[in-house]
Amino acid sequence: MKEDLSLFLLCKIAGISRAAYYKWLKRTPSARELQNDEIIKEMKALHEKVGGIYGYRRMMLNINRKFEQNFNHKRYYRLMRVAGLQSIIRKKKKRYKRSIPQHVAENVLNRDFKAEKPNEKWVTDVTEFKYGPSKKAYLSAILDLYDGSIVSYVLGHSNNNNLVFKTLDQATKQLDENHPLIHSDRGFQYTSHGFKRRIDKAEMTQSMSRVGRCIDNGPMESFWGTLKCEKYYLDKYETFEDLSKAINEYIRFYNHERYQKRLNGLSPMEFRANAA
Repeated sequence: MKEDLSLFLLCKIAGISRAAYYKWLKRTPSARELQNDEIIKEMKALHEKVGGIYGYRRMMLNINRKFEQNFNHKRYYRLMRVAGLQSIIRKKKKRYKRSIPQHVAENVLNRDFKAEKPNEKWVTDVTEFKYGPSKKAYLSAILDLYDGSIVSYVLGHSNNNNLVFKTLDQATKQLDENHPLIHSDRGFQYTSHGFKRRIDKAEMTQSMSRVGRCIDNGPMESFWGTLKCEKYYLDKYETFEDLSKAINEYIRFYNHERYQKRLNGLSPMEFRANAA
C-alpha cells in the first residue's frame, strides 16, 4: 500500500532541513543545468528514433554535432544514467563452417586492417538470419577497410556460390582502375574455381583467413555483430520481404548516417567523399 509521507518526514529521511529544501525549490537553475536539460531532451528523442541502439559514445558524436559543441563522453555517460537511457547490447555468435577447398590463398591481409585509400582492401563474408517460424536467409557483403562502408551486398534464400558471385560482381562493376585485395574466410564459395576466376578477371589479390581464426576477418565479423545488435535482434520478421526491407534500411543508415569516432565523427560515405 502506498503511504503519503509528510514533507517534514521526507526531509528528515534525506537529512536536510525544510528551509534548505524550500531554498533549493526556489533557486534559479544554472546555465549548465539548463544545458543539461537540453542535452537530455535531444538524447531521449534520438534514443527513440534509433530504437535504443546508441550508447554514450555514439550519443556524444550525434549530439555534439547537432549542438556544434565538444562535450566529453563522461558527461553523456552521466546524463544517460540520469535520464535512464541505456543502449541495447547483445553478444554476437562466432561460427566457422568447414569446407573442402578447391583453391586456397595465403593470409595476405595478415590482420593489417588499415587502408590508405578507397578500394585498396576489401573484406567479405556471409551470415545467416532467421525469419518466420523456421526459415533462413543469408546475407553476403563486401566491406571496404578504408572507411568501413558496405560496397555491395546480396540477401538470398540459399548460402551458395551464386550469392557470393553476385555480391562480387556488384562490387567490381564499381571499380575504375583499382584492383583491391579481397579477404575472406575459407568457406566453400571463396575457395571455388568460379570465385577465383572472377578475382583473376578483375586483377585482384585474394587473401584468406587461417583455419578457425575468425579474428583474421575481424572487421567483417564486427559489422555482422553491429547489424544484428542494432537492427536484427530488435524486431521479429515474418517474411523474407520484411527482413530484406530492414537490412536495406540499416545498411543505408550505416553507410550514410551512422557517425563513427574513428572517421572523425563522419559517416563512412562522408569520409569516403572527403578522400575523393
